Amino acid sequence: MARIAVVGAGMGSLATAARLAAQGHRVAVYERAATYGGGVGRFEREGFVFDTGPGLLHLPAVYRDLFVKTGKGLAKDERTLEQCVELTQIDPAVRHLLPDGRDVSLPNASRAGVVAALDEAFGAGAGERWGEVMNRAREVWEVTRRPLLEDTLSDAASALARDPYPARRGGLLRRDAPVLDRTARCELRDPGLVALLGSHALAYGYDPRTAPASAAILAYVEQTFGAWYVRGGIRALADAVHRRCVAHGVEFHFGAEVTAVVEKDGRATGIELDGGIRAEADAVVDGTARLDGDGAAEPPSALGRFTVLLALRGGRSAGTVHRTIVHGSPTVTVLRPDDPALRPDDEHEAVTVTVAVPPQGPVDWAAPGYAEGFAERVVEAAQAAVPGLAQRILWREVRTPLDTERETGVPGGAVPGPVLAGAGGALLRPGNRGVLEGLYRVGGCAHPGGGLPHSGMSGAIVADLIAGGPGGSR
Repeated sequence: MARIAVVGAGMGSLATAARLAAQGHRVAVYERAATYGGGVGRFEREGFVFDTGPGLLHLPAVYRDLFVKTGKGLAKDERTLEQCVELTQIDPAVRHLLPDGRDVSLPNASRAGVVAALDEAFGAGAGERWGEVMNRAREVWEVTRRPLLEDTLSDAASALARDPYPARRGGLLRRDAPVLDRTARCELRDPGLVALLGSHALAYGYDPRTAPASAAILAYVEQTFGAWYVRGGIRALADAVHRRCVAHGVEFHFGAEVTAVVEKDGRATGIELDGGIRAEADAVVDGTARLDGDGAAEPPSALGRFTVLLALRGGRSAGTVHRTIVHGSPTVTVLRPDDPALRPDDEHEAVTVTVAVPPQGPVDWAAPGYAEGFAERVVEAAQAAVPGLAQRILWREVRTPLDTERETGVPGGAVPGPVLAGAGGALLRPGNRGVLEGLYRVGGCAHPGGGLPHSGMSGAIVADLIAGGPGGSR
């Protein structure tokens, strides 16, 4: 079996390492940081625990497949995803608080329930208009699912440069590339519905004013497959994937920064660490996007994540919604999980508030007082979702895109979004084969982009390529 060097320990790298090790390969992971998980981090203080990356999981089937494919040889009670983590659907999936005072809660993975809720909030016909947009998003899903998500990029990828979101039947012919916000205004009409659709793009770091209309697929995926929470926080998922790697003998080297890929006759033959130490390998998997000269940085449209972690006195009241989006300037997402593992006791609550913001560069997050001033605005907005919030705060921790850059190495702390068709191909990522034979790309800055499910798919594609397959996550 081959010797595989995996650079970086983000979720895509872990998924690749687990699959390859389960196939019998000798796998070593080299991570410059002190722990695994990449953007799936954790912050702990005084009995409070917070996710510092994504707070919910979509398309859990990706990780179910990972655990099934790597479960052979393990104890029968340690093979499936649900045996390794406690996974639950949140319900309602989300509560939206709009500037005009409307309060809209949408059920999880229920099309009929969503239609009924929208009709009640926005008037008869609103749910039907939303459903028509979801029908068109489903067409995008069906056309692009395999080439955009499940397979490595092929020579036919140029076709994905055109937005596959279908023109509205009976509408005017499009004369330019559609963007999500303009499409939503045309088809949904109500500003509140437009905001609801746009919030899905914002959650992945895309501005709905510039994202292609195909980004409607993000709303379709959540509405169809649900929003899921991992007990203990999403970091518990990273813990479980790491344990799966260890169970199959993956070696982990933390505090080990890889500076170069060793090349011989046009082939990757190992890696070089900071200090000049070399490790031989038959294949190298780059999960950092820093070692391949043909790689690409995160597209300029990507946003970063600004987060305020709030330790609150007072317990979480009955009926509290897990996720609330407060629309405004800024639009904030408030996560209030009902999870005893995240708080010191039932007389306290851990709340996470996030905002999609420009990365470092367009905004100087290190400017004196800037981040704290913005945090004040974020907390003020979040009070709509957490009554009496200001009086309940014991302490808060502010995290900016600079923290993301420091922990993940992504320039500016931009959050890699999933690949989207359209936009002239600007939102595609480099393919999973590197410029050298035996060099592969994985993770958020490679195909099929960022997000927990996409990182898992990326790992499946690369593992299949190394095994001699065509590169597919099926």
